Amino acid sequence: MTAVLAFSTPASGTAQPAGPALPITFDRLGRSFGTGNDEHVVLRDVSFDVVPGEVLAVLGASGCGKSTLLRAAAGLDRPSSGAVLIGGKPVNGISEQCAVAFQEPRLLPWQTLQANIAIGLPKSSSASRGKARVAELLDLVGLTAFAKHRPRAVSGGMAQRASLARALAREPGVLLLDEPFGALDALTRLKMQDLLLSLHRAAPATVLLVTHDVDEALQLADRIIVLGTEPGAPGATITNVVAVPGDRPRDRASAELARMRGELLALLGVERR
Repeated sequence: MTAVLAFSTPASGTAQPAGPALPITFDRLGRSFGTGNDEHVVLRDVSFDVVPGEVLAVLGASGCGKSTLLRAAAGLDRPSSGAVLIGGKPVNGISEQCAVAFQEPRLLPWQTLQANIAIGLPKSSSASRGKARVAELLDLVGLTAFAKHRPRAVSGGMAQRASLARALAREPGVLLLDEPFGALDALTRLKMQDLLLSLHRAAPATVLLVTHDVDEALQLADRIIVLGTEPGAPGATITNVVAVPGDRPRDRASAELARMRGELLALLGVERR
C-alpha cells in the first residue's frame, strides 16, 4: 500500500502546461530480468502520472530500479508488464517527443560543444532554424564563448551544460534526467540545479528526474516519489509520494525543507542523529 506523506499542500509553484509539455503515465509497470529460479524482479506494479509541465523526482536506494524506470519511459528498455504512455500513446521505442540527459555528459570528444548540441536537433529542422536554436541554447547555458571548444577543453560542469542543451535542442515534451548532476562537485551541482530551473521556466517541459540526492529533489521537484520494497513482495514499488510546498527557486535554508529532508532520509533508511 502506498503511503502518502501529507507534509504540506501541493506546491503552488507547479509549472503550468505550456508549449509541447506532455503527460506521462506509468500503468502497473513491472520489470524483471532472467527466468524461473534465476528471475530477478526489479520493479513491481508501479503506477503514477506526471502532469504536463510538472517536475517529478524519483528517490530510492541504490539498485531499486530508478534508472530502469527512466529507461522504460525513454523507450530504451521494454517493461516486462504494464506500460508507459506519453501524451496518451504507449512508448514503443525511442520517441522524438522525449530527450534524455545522463550522469555523464556523453559528448562526442572529436566534436565541438556547438556540434554536440546540434546532434539533438529534430531531423525536420532546417539549417537556418537549427543554427539559430543551437545559438539560443548556447546562450541559455552560458557557453556561447566556448562554442568551438571540444569537450576535453572545458570543465565537467560546462560539459554537462552542453549535454543538457543537447537534450533541450529538440524542444522535447518530456525531459528525462538520470542523476544528471551526480558526477559534479557540490558547488557546480548547486549552480546546475539553478540553471535547470531557469531553463524550465523558459520552456516548461514535463521533467522526470531520477536522483539519489534528497536536497536536490526538494529544491527542484513539485512532487517526490519514493521507490522501495515491501515485506514479502519482490521488486521495488512506490512506497511514498510527497508534495513539496513553495514556489521555485526555494530557500535552501528553509526550516520546512529541512524537516522534510529528515523525513525523506528516514524513509530511505538513514537514521537521524
